[in-house]
Amino acid sequence: MSRRIYLDFNASTPICPEAVEAMRPFLFEHYGNPSSIHWAGMPAKDAVEKAREQVASLLGCDPTEVVFTSGGSESNNHAIKGVFFANRDRGDHIVTTAVEHPATINPCRFLEMLGAKVTVLPVDRFGMVDPDDVRKAITPRTILITVMHANNEVGTIEPIAGISAIARETGIPLHTDAAQTVGKTPADVEELGVDLLSLAGHKVYAPKGIGVLYIREGTRIEPFVHGAGHEAGRRAGTENILLSVALGAACEAARKWIGMPQAQALRDRLWDGLRGIFGEMVTLNGHPTERLPNTLNVNFVGRVGAEVLGMFPGVAASTGSACHAGSVTLSPVLAAMGVPPEEGMGAVRFSLGRTTTWEELEEVLGKLKTS
Repeated sequence: MSRRIYLDFNASTPICPEAVEAMRPFLFEHYGNPSSIHWAGMPAKDAVEKAREQVASLLGCDPTEVVFTSGGSESNNHAIKGVFFANRDRGDHIVTTAVEHPATINPCRFLEMLGAKVTVLPVDRFGMVDPDDVRKAITPRTILITVMHANNEVGTIEPIAGISAIARETGIPLHTDAAQTVGKTPADVEELGVDLLSLAGHKVYAPKGIGVLYIREGTRIEPFVHGAGHEAGRRAGTENILLSVALGAACEAARKWIGMPQAQALRDRLWDGLRGIFGEMVTLNGHPTERLPNTLNVNFVGRVGAEVLGMFPGVAASTGSACHAGSVTLSPVLAAMGVPPEEGMGAVRFSLGRTTTWEELEEVLGKLKTS
């Protein structure tokens, strides 16, 4: 490979220029504590609140419903554990799916050790959960439903609006992990009908180490960190001004990228190119249409994904299987979808970004054709 080609934007994104510029004054000039009411603290407080408004504008919520966190994993943990601890008097049952990110599955497993009952719903071969299965799983002791907006591996977009209608009928809070959708597809909290939504900064062209948990007004939730009254008492600790302003700027910039039509067109051309080379020896993982516009997860049938990528060290992409002592293990997501091991062992995820070009994809296709 003559150059490095980055096709792993679902794993992390570069920091956009708008976020870089927003951070500059807080590296050298504005060092005050946002909780201080003097001249040094007020610029910091104003900057954090502006960032909160920028995030809220992208999500379609009130700024008071935006809580800054350290990232998507903390946001998921706060949503799941916070609702559980605040609603022990109402019940102990949580409904989730088999294709969630570990930052959702593992908090649920932790809460099981504290007495929670967790129902893990199956998905179809496209990785999509059936809202009727959600309805059937609900019991009088259900206190939370948590279903991701879109899957990070295969890109399938879940029917959150349909699930939220069920949640509202039954009065159960609904949380969605929207780390992969914010900035790529519409993620308006009113249209989705969710009560809690997680956002990860480094998936939306902001730095790592910053995220958001949207908490609908009136939702009962325990603070994630106990201490002083930061974040309206929902997360103690002096605000990370530098990263908050970066996320705010990134969210404002993301508004013009919603839908990612250019990335989707390139993704589809890449898929056509792969089928032209490999025919039936390459198969698609994920929903053919209800899928993130930038995500293409394919199986190189009869091959091992890591070995395919190993031939092109200049290409950054992800695999859907792990090799251990000569054996190949499918990811839990592919296994839950029922992908046959002989196919899934060759899974590779190509995730495109704002800067991806057809010339880069042509080079990848050319190398695959001669491999």
